[in-house]
Amino acid sequence: MNKSLFLSSPQTKSSRPMNKILFSAVSKKFVMAIAGLFLLLFLPVHLGINLMLLKEDPEPFNNAAHFMATFPLVKVVEIVLMLAILVHVIYGITLQIINWLKRPVGYAVRNKSETSTFSRFMIWTGGSVLIFLIIHFFNFYFIKLGLVEGDPENFYSLAWQLFNIPGYVILYWICFALLGFHLFHALQSAFQTLGLNNDFWTPVIKGLSLIYSIVVPIGFAVIPLVIWLFK
Repeated sequence: MNKSLFLSSPQTKSSRPMNKILFSAVSKKFVMAIAGLFLLLFLPVHLGINLMLLKEDPEPFNNAAHFMATFPLVKVVEIVLMLAILVHVIYGITLQIINWLKRPVGYAVRNKSETSTFSRFMIWTGGSVLIFLIIHFFNFYFIKLGLVEGDPENFYSLAWQLFNIPGYVILYWICFALLGFHLFHALQSAFQTLGLNNDFWTPVIKGLSLIYSIVVPIGFAVIPLVIWLFK
C-alpha cells in the first residue's frame, strides 16, 4: 500500500493559512462590520416609512408597506437584510464568547476607557434589540407571511393599535434607547475594522456616530409619542 496516500498533500498544508484567515476573529469582525453597515443603511429608510404613520390618511403608509412587501427588488434586499441580521448576530455572539474565554481572571487593574465600557455592554444592548426585532417580526412581518392572524393590507391600523398600548410604547422607547447606545459604539467599531482609524477620521466618525445614534432612535421614538398624546 502506498504510504504517501496518508501523508498531507502540499495543497492541504497550504490551505491551512487560508482557513485561519477566513475563520479568524479579524475576518469575523470584518464580515460583521459590513453586515452591520448594511443594516444601518436600512434604518433611515424604515424611519421614513414609519413617519407616514403621523398622517391622518392611512393610504400613504399602507401603499409604502405594500410596495415594500411586493416589489421584486425590495424582496431581494429583504433577503439580504435577513442574512445580514443573521450574520451580524451569530458573529457578534461568537466574538463575545471568544473574548470571554480569553479574558484573564482577577485583574488587579481594569481598563476604564470609554471604548472598553461600550464594548462590555454591546452584547447586552444587541441582545435587547434582537428581542425587540423578534417581537416586531411577530407583529408585522409574520402577518405579511400569513403565519400570524392580521390584515396585511392595513398595517397603519395595526401600528396605531400597538402605539396606543402604554406597555408596548414603553418597551419601544427602552429598546430604541438601547439601540442608540449600540449604534454609537457599533459605527465607530465598524469603520475602525475597515481601516478608517487615524487622527483625521476617528473624530469625524465619532461625531457622525453620535449624531446618527441620537437622531435615528429619537425619530422612531417620537412617532408613538405623537400618536399617544396628540392623535
